[in-house]
Amino acid sequence: MSEMAFTKPLLKGDRVERARLYKAPGEQMFGFQVACKTISDGIAASKLAKEGGAQFLDINCGCPIYEATRRGMGSAMLRKPRALAKMVAGIAADSELPVTVKIRLGENDKKIVVDTVVDYLHRAGAAAVTVHGRTAEQRYKKAADWAKVGEVARSTAMPIIGNGDILTHYEAHARRVESGCTAVMAGRGALIKPWIFQEYKEGREWLPTTDERVGVYRLLVSYMKEHFGDDERGRKKAWYFFPWHFDFLNRYRPLPEAVYGAASREHPLIMTRMDLTDARVGEAGPEGLGWAERLLRCEHPDAHEAIAAALWDAGSDADAVTALERIGREGVEAWEEAVRAGGRGGDAARGGGLGVGGPAGAEGEGREGGGRGGRGGRGSRNDDAELERG
Repeated sequence: MSEMAFTKPLLKGDRVERARLYKAPGEQMFGFQVACKTISDGIAASKLAKEGGAQFLDINCGCPIYEATRRGMGSAMLRKPRALAKMVAGIAADSELPVTVKIRLGENDKKIVVDTVVDYLHRAGAAAVTVHGRTAEQRYKKAADWAKVGEVARSTAMPIIGNGDILTHYEAHARRVESGCTAVMAGRGALIKPWIFQEYKEGREWLPTTDERVGVYRLLVSYMKEHFGDDERGRKKAWYFFPWHFDFLNRYRPLPEAVYGAASREHPLIMTRMDLTDARVGEAGPEGLGWAERLLRCEHPDAHEAIAAALWDAGSDADAVTALERIGREGVEAWEEAVRAGGRGGDAARGGGLGVGGPAGAEGEGREGGGRGGRGGRGSRNDDAELERG
């Protein structure tokens, strides 16, 4: 989130010349992120990305999930900075697109290699580097170290994109300014609030009503139907992804800067445990919420299945709201009780403490995987789910 100017490396002998690719004010840039460990795979991905309309290729060398690291990809590549740089140099030399790289601080607290890796990647011809302010071992259990991200940004001529714990436009702006990064990246925050980019672009918060959020979610439905098909086969394919999205979307809470701005500077909001409602924003407890709103905030996987089905089947936004009101009235209290009984409060590994249970301001304990049991094949693919989140 910024006005970016990427550089495309052109290798000539031992010298790297850089032809600039600019993002004009107000213009959107589309990039394609991949995980790979060989030059040939990276070049092949770059060609596909270009054919798909991408303007840059991003290589994810920061993902800490076993499903990636066991294949020698993601954050496993930080163990051998020279080999990583050699791969990036080979891809950048033959790629028609600028190549950017996403990394973490290192493998663990005893192996912080980010400065070395950034230096190598700069010399390898990377156009920019995204630095996630945690080690691979930390996953999402602790707040991102933006002080270290800032140190990296100020110590190199390489464009640095800061990443970690961005949920609101005011957090994004503060992190970019304070760190000195060229830009910032929102990951899990964008899954909770897909409109965070519009907020940042316009410099103002949007606190959507229940009906407005349903409209956003049904827009996602329309994209899925267009891509997978509006039939039973298309629905089956979409269901691998669609209910899962509500494991993030249910964490949305209105977070006006006037109320939460100061707290966000003390502890990232995405890592802060919050109750179902907050009197500071005019919410008078669960009973004061509409049934649809209460349902949309429910953490139970069965609620997510029901929400997804209602949105998919509805003929209009109004029909969807009506269906969600009915489902909430009939089932949300039982689902909420099941969540409380099962300890399904928010935690850091799930992307922060936003959720039911636990006092506001308390940091989540963190746990491995996504806890998505009871959803067919997806319940056993927690690493895959977190790979998508990272």
